[in-house]
Amino acid sequence: MTTTSEFKPGLEGVPATLSSISYVDGQKGLLEYRGISIEQLAEQSTFLETAYLLIWGKLPTKDELADFEHEIRYHRRIKYRIRDMMKCFPETGHPMDALQTSAAALGLFYSRRALDNPEYIRQAVVRLLAKIPTMVAAFKLMRKGNDPVQPRDDLDYSANFLYMLSEMEPDPLAARVFDVCLTLHAEHTINASTFSAMVTASTLTDPYAVIASAVGTLAGPLHGGANEEVLEMLEEIGSVENVRPYLDSLMEKKAKIMGFGHRVYKVKDPRATILQNLAEQLFEKFGSDQYYEVAVELEKVVQERLGHKGIYANVDFYSGLVYRKLGIPSDLFTPIFAIARVAGWLAHWKEQLVKNRIYRPTQIYTGNHAETYIPIHDRNCAIDLQGPVIK
Repeated sequence: MTTTSEFKPGLEGVPATLSSISYVDGQKGLLEYRGISIEQLAEQSTFLETAYLLIWGKLPTKDELADFEHEIRYHRRIKYRIRDMMKCFPETGHPMDALQTSAAALGLFYSRRALDNPEYIRQAVVRLLAKIPTMVAAFKLMRKGNDPVQPRDDLDYSANFLYMLSEMEPDPLAARVFDVCLTLHAEHTINASTFSAMVTASTLTDPYAVIASAVGTLAGPLHGGANEEVLEMLEEIGSVENVRPYLDSLMEKKAKIMGFGHRVYKVKDPRATILQNLAEQLFEKFGSDQYYEVAVELEKVVQERLGHKGIYANVDFYSGLVYRKLGIPSDLFTPIFAIARVAGWLAHWKEQLVKNRIYRPTQIYTGNHAETYIPIHDRNCAIDLQGPVIK
C-alpha cells in the first residue's frame, strides 16, 4: 500500500520516463539537446536543424536538412475551412485558446492514427511545425478584422513568421535573433506541457490531439506567459532608482518576483544569458528599450539578496524585451513559446511511441469508508436549484 510519506506534490523529483532528448544540470546551469550544449546550438545551428536533431536524434546531413526545410516550406498554408473557423473566434479570445482549438482541428483533416507508419509520423511532424506558426499569425490579424497574410515560400522559417505578422520582410538580424529564441525554447525535459503531451501520446491518439493537449497546458499562468508579466513588472518599477524599494516591497509581502527562480536551475538560466546578449544586439542596431537598464539593475539586486537561495534570472526575464523589440504583441509571447516547443513535444511523442505504456499513476485515498447511503427524503438539507444550499 502506498503511504502518505511517499506522496510527492506535483510529482516533484519523481522520474516519469527514460529519455535521451534533453538534459539539464540545474547546479551547473547546463542545458543540452541530444548531448549538444544550448550555447553551441544557439550560435551555430538553426531552429529547424535543432528540431530535426530533437525529433530524429541526430544532426541532419546537408541533403536531409534541405529536404526537411523544403517540406516544411511548402506545408505552411492552412485549409480554408480552418481559416474560416478562426474568423468566427471572438475578437477578445486569447491567442492560446485559438491555437489550441486550431491545432486540434488539424486532426480532422490529417488524422489516420497510423502510428506504426514512419511516413505518417514524418508528415505529422512537418505539418505541425509548418502550420502552427501560420495559425498564430493568422489569428493575430483576423481578430482585428483583417485577412491573414499568406506565407512566402522564399523566406526561411523565422523570417516568414515575422513577415506574416506584419506583411513586412524582417531585417536579417531580427530574423536570426527570433530563430535563436525558438531554439532556446524548443525543449526542456519533462515540464508540465511536455508531460501532458506524453500522457496524451500514451493513449495512442493522434499527434494533433497530443499537441493541442500540450498547448492547453502551456496556457496556464504557472507555465507559460511569465515573460509578459516581467514586462508589466518592469513598467511598474519605472526607473533604476525604484528597483530597490520595489524589491523591498515584494520581499516584505513574500510575493513572487517574475522572471526569477526555477524548479531546476539554482544558478542563472543559460538561456537567460543568451537572451540578454540577443537583446543587446537588437538594442545596438534598432535602439534601446527604456526598461532594459531597469532589468539589469533588478537582476543585480536580486542576485545580491537572493542568490544564496539559488534564485537567479530564468528564461522569461529577458525574452519579453527581445520580443517587444521585434514588434511582437505581448499576448503572442506564449503562442511563440508553443511554436518553439512543438519541436520538443513531437520529440517526446515520437520517443513515447517506441516503448509505449499508457500512463496510469496511483493515488493515496484520503476519504471515508463504509459510509451509509441516506435516502433523499431523510437528508437534512436540500439543494435549491435557484440559489445556495438551504437547511
